[in-house]
Amino acid sequence: MRFAAIADIHGNCAALEAVLLDIGAQGIATNAIVNLGDCFSGPLEADRVADLLMSLDLPTVRGNHDRYLIEQPRADMHASDAAAYDLLLPEHLEWLKSLPVSLTWHRDVYLCHATPEDDNTYWLETVSPDGAVHLRPRAEIEARAEGISQSLILCGHSHLPRAVQLSDGRLIVNPGSVGCPAYDDDTPVYHRVEAGTPMASYAICETGDAGWTVSFRLVRYDNMAQSRLADENGRPDWAAGLATGWLA
Repeated sequence: MRFAAIADIHGNCAALEAVLLDIGAQGIATNAIVNLGDCFSGPLEADRVADLLMSLDLPTVRGNHDRYLIEQPRADMHASDAAAYDLLLPEHLEWLKSLPVSLTWHRDVYLCHATPEDDNTYWLETVSPDGAVHLRPRAEIEARAEGISQSLILCGHSHLPRAVQLSDGRLIVNPGSVGCPAYDDDTPVYHRVEAGTPMASYAICETGDAGWTVSFRLVRYDNMAQSRLADENGRPDWAAGLATGWLA
């Protein structure tokens, strides 16, 4: 089996379109793409992303920002969620409501957005008290994988492409972010996540006699147009991240 995993589009339709074209160029059909959530939130083109994803009907799990869009009142939303919400139609929100929080695909692939128990916790990374983001200890990673029998586990949320092999041979893969290469957050403490490149990220997973292999692909697209759009919409932080992969 060979398929593509995407995650964390965050309303960036230009990046999504470029990734879909690259996936097709690798000989992977649309019905062999899975989506790990956080589809719309951001000051870009949530409505265009929604129309495209709904037309594709990919196996998709709900991310934390997808949940905020359907659970929080508009007045309580973070600026990125509010910007997306204002572009979305009722049918887009109904689609979000229909998404599962986790999913087993083709029997041997497990999908979730962040962790099986919490859609707002990094699985493969941790944040130190000084705000440094680094690989989580393997014992902590494995503890969250208890009870999952699938040999390939997919997650997103941190926007950082990474693969971790567990002691029993299972593989956890984060494909990185399609549309948001840099952001900051204040949970559990203030920290920045910066991919260091503005390119759109996804992963190709393939199984063979020796087990799973993973290829991370970085795709160029007109990121500067999206950077200008973010700036026009009052988000210089997003504009910087989209331009360079860094927040400053």
